[in-house]
Amino acid sequence: MPIRLVIVDDHPVVRDGLRGIFAGDDAFEVVGEAADGPEALVVALRTAPDVVLLDLRMPKMSGAEVIRRLREQAPGVRVLVLTTFDDDTDVLPAIEQGATGYLLKDTPRAELCRAVRAAARGETVLSATVAGVLADRARACGPHATGPRASGPRALSRRELEVLGLVARGATNREVASRLFVTEATVKTHLLHVFAKLEVNDRAAAVAAAYENGLLGPGAAG
Repeated sequence: MPIRLVIVDDHPVVRDGLRGIFAGDDAFEVVGEAADGPEALVVALRTAPDVVLLDLRMPKMSGAEVIRRLREQAPGVRVLVLTTFDDDTDVLPAIEQGATGYLLKDTPRAELCRAVRAAARGETVLSATVAGVLADRARACGPHATGPRASGPRALSRRELEVLGLVARGATNREVASRLFVTEATVKTHLLHVFAKLEVNDRAAAVAAAYENGLLGPGAAG
């Protein structure tokens, strides 16, 4: 079955371009479009897509708020942010609200299609620039500076850090398994342990929490 996709951007030219990219690939089906946050919610709830491709700064409602409401009203829908903004005031709220991934609009076409496939599987996709923003935030704030947990996160094992480091660089479960010579089931188990220790619910939030608490940094996955 094709991946059902909703495109949300307040610029018609951008929506037209994105629709053209996916319309030419049988692996995708664009089931709806929206030009602002409220319309995005209506379209997503009506069409039940697999992935919402979402700009962040739009009229009437911010992208972060759209993500939050979708998480509450349609938790099975994955949100992949596609925007021009890469500073931490945009990146962190989107990830904290539950975005599955975060890409910039200069992402090549083939990479964008791969990212949508990964997002549909629930896998985290972060551009290198965004991963760098998270790392910079961690260095600037220091361990535990921004985390909500009074006692900080539970320690991750070396293997858990290896898995999370690869995920932070955009690797899929299959790629992590191949890199570490383990099964995909083992990777999933490690991630479940990571989620529990960091008190998060998904891969993107785990990556953000790890950077914020100084558990990951540039090149941590080797």
